[in-house]
Amino acid sequence: MAARRTYGTGSVKVETTGAGVESWHGQWWNNGKQIKRMLGPKTGPDRLTKRQAEKRLRELMAEVKATAKVADVLTIRELGARYMQAQEKRGRKRATRVAVESALRVWLEPFFGERGVNSITPEDVDDLIAEMDSEGLSAKSIRNYIGTLSAMFNYARSRRQPWMSANPCVRVELPGRQESTEIRFLDLDELDALLLAVEPGAYEQLDHALYVTAAMTGMREGELLALRWHDVDWPSGKIRVRQNYVLGEYVSPKGNRTRSVPMADRVAGELDRYFKARHGEQAGDAQANKLVFGDPVDGKPLKTKPLLRRYRKALKAAGLDESRVFHDLRHTFGTQSAAAGVPMRTLQEWMGHKDIKTTEIYAHYAPSTREAALIEAAFSRDDQSHNPVHI
Repeated sequence: MAARRTYGTGSVKVETTGAGVESWHGQWWNNGKQIKRMLGPKTGPDRLTKRQAEKRLRELMAEVKATAKVADVLTIRELGARYMQAQEKRGRKRATRVAVESALRVWLEPFFGERGVNSITPEDVDDLIAEMDSEGLSAKSIRNYIGTLSAMFNYARSRRQPWMSANPCVRVELPGRQESTEIRFLDLDELDALLLAVEPGAYEQLDHALYVTAAMTGMREGELLALRWHDVDWPSGKIRVRQNYVLGEYVSPKGNRTRSVPMADRVAGELDRYFKARHGEQAGDAQANKLVFGDPVDGKPLKTKPLLRRYRKALKAAGLDESRVFHDLRHTFGTQSAAAGVPMRTLQEWMGHKDIKTTEIYAHYAPSTREAALIEAAFSRDDQSHNPVHI
């Protein structure tokens, strides 16, 4: 009588298809789950002997066991490294990879430590959210961090041999979205005061032209830093937004959409004077491909920290709040355009917002003289006020 196989060593048997073809099949138990695999043909030119079939069974069992082992011991740091490598291969923007690295370094690695990712539960993620909240993180920041964690877990599950059986982030309750319409911008008098206060020196003409363009086109800082002269279309009165410069890398504009923004006469004149000051009267292919706001010293993209220092220095010299950020110039464009009656859909296209809800933060600045007239009529003591007002 043959000795019985030890539990966990698996077994090999021959199975026959309806067409009469015989093949070796193996089966074994792993973590309480029975696994079955076809090992190879028993007949034909590629046939396996029983000994070869048993060898193949042991190889398959080792592969499955190794995969389970990886899932057990793979830490959040190791998963993060593999996830970022996969994102880079897929051509994700550097800003995305930097965001993942930041989430890992600041929160995920310190919190989860050396635990295997397959041991992380929804309750663990709830505890992480509670700790973030106790540290004073905003709801938006918490949602962003947990979103990154969830994306990593989804990647671990999407592989042919998954490293995780479930995504524990799916079953947690995230803090609600904070709706805020508070924005900061410069009015026209403040913008003029800022321009007059630009510090004389090597960056004076550049900063002056940059502030005017930012406030009167609504372009993002990275879009301005990536702007080239061939994107400035004086005849058609447009500036074409084709690139964004973020974290030392040229990428597509936010939302992956190129767009055109109208160029007012004041912007056109400012850029024309600046071009002639930098490159003379003659425009050629060499100049056309250069950055509009390239550093005067080396022609490379401006560094954001010195740019912000000069901006705040000008704010202080103008008697304005120096805690303002460069992005306030983009809000200046949004509020002034809305106040001039530009439709929200048009403003959305100009500013490159993916969602109209983002643009609607400027809706409060749109003219509403008709609405004011309705209220005047409603509270008037004139006899005519008793007549209904038709809208």
